[in-house]
Amino acid sequence: MKPFIDLQTQYRNIKDEVITCINEILESSHYILGKNVKAFEEEVKSYLGVENAIGVASGTDALHLALRALDIGHGDEVITTPFTFFATVEAILYVGAKPVFVDIEEDTYNIDPEKIEEKITPRTKAVIPVHIFGAPADMIKINEIARKYDLKVIEDAAQAFGAKIGNKKVGSFGDAGCFSFYPSKNLGCFGDGGMVVTNDIKVAEKIRILRNHGSRGRYLHETIGLNSRLDEIQAGILRIKMKHIEEYNEQRRKKASLYTKLLSDAVITPKEKDNFYHVYHLYSIRSSKRDKIKETLSNYGIPSVVYYPQPMHLQKALSFLGYKEGDLPVAEAVAGEILSLPMYPELPDEEVYEISQIILRCLQNS
Repeated sequence: MKPFIDLQTQYRNIKDEVITCINEILESSHYILGKNVKAFEEEVKSYLGVENAIGVASGTDALHLALRALDIGHGDEVITTPFTFFATVEAILYVGAKPVFVDIEEDTYNIDPEKIEEKITPRTKAVIPVHIFGAPADMIKINEIARKYDLKVIEDAAQAFGAKIGNKKVGSFGDAGCFSFYPSKNLGCFGDGGMVVTNDIKVAEKIRILRNHGSRGRYLHETIGLNSRLDEIQAGILRIKMKHIEEYNEQRRKKASLYTKLLSDAVITPKEKDNFYHVYHLYSIRSSKRDKIKETLSNYGIPSVVYYPQPMHLQKALSFLGYKEGDLPVAEAVAGEILSLPMYPELPDEEVYEISQIILRCLQNS
């Protein structure tokens, strides 16, 4: 099988820098909250245009800690999308709040701002939009609604490092922005890692304490926290990759543009709103013949992945929330037709042509 994402090629391109960095960290023997974590936090602050950046152990922890720092807890409701990875919902449940799902836009697969207000109740305290697949959610409209109802906004930007609306990058619109540095992400480390960004110094200080066992100083604990610190080695690796993130994202956009040019007459291809900058963590098409396309690609040794085959509101683990099939029809329809194709910065153009031609022949013959 050809790779769905080729991390080996990316590693080979930066291998010497990575090995030098890791050796320096090993020689220093300073592995926890060292100079690379601090430097990486400063570099992310500058890149995103935010006041505070706090490295944590994962994207899931980023969401969890942001909710806690914003005082979201038992009895509260948090509006979010059903078309996301499970971690978005887990974080809400971790703090004892209730996830409330709002259907998605058919063209972007992001939460539909036009449907948010009807789900707001006196218990609603926050909204978590997810910038799915690297496409920015409509933060302008979402923030207008949040201000109207005095709601906190936590951006799940796990798949969207570098995405932007106009010149403003995602993660910087809300009260907090949460990122994942899982290896397959646009900016990925060699394990787990995450970050919370915020312009609120009080929220930032809470997260710094919470990530370190609720402690501001050694053995002095102000609250019950977590062990959720970004690893020094991972931070060093992320600093190296950070120097290339604009190039990586531009290459993804070029591959996406080529896919769209070749496939738009045969399948539903991703849409990009005016002035919205999509970073194509995933390139996902839609077709009623999704399963046939997937099978055909597999026969040619080409992987494809269904993200996400079952929306959150229909997951067995969340059945206690009381949703049923038909409640969120757009998300359900998308889940039945979506298919993600190979996408990474180093993907050769000839492979995009090959994949596209296989899909076109499959649809012509079916």
